[in-house]
Amino acid sequence: MKNEHGSYKKRYETHTSKPEKYDPNNLLTGMIKILKLKNDAALSRALEVAPPVISKIRHGRLPVGASLLIRMQEISNMSIRELREMMGDRRNKFRISDKQFKPRHAEKNAPQEPAEKA
Repeated sequence: MKNEHGSYKKRYETHTSKPEKYDPNNLLTGMIKILKLKNDAALSRALEVAPPVISKIRHGRLPVGASLLIRMQEISNMSIRELREMMGDRRNKFRISDKQFKPRHAEKNAPQEPAEKA
């Protein structure tokens, strides 16, 4: 089965320390090699996630989340930066929208001012 990224087997077996572009497969394959595991099923057990999570990441249907990166960091003793570089993510800063810090209905949740006495 081939797609725009090449065959699954090639992506599974190939690992470079610093890929040219973003590819989470490189991170997963690197973790298998670093931890000396046999396959994705063994990696899912080591990371304590369900096997479909690894499969969905491999096939580009699920991003590598922060909690998964933290778990990888815990079991491999690699830094988050090193793990991000393994998958080709070289951003120095992350920009967070102001909307992420505001409650959804800020106007409805605002405290009501007491009515003035006449």
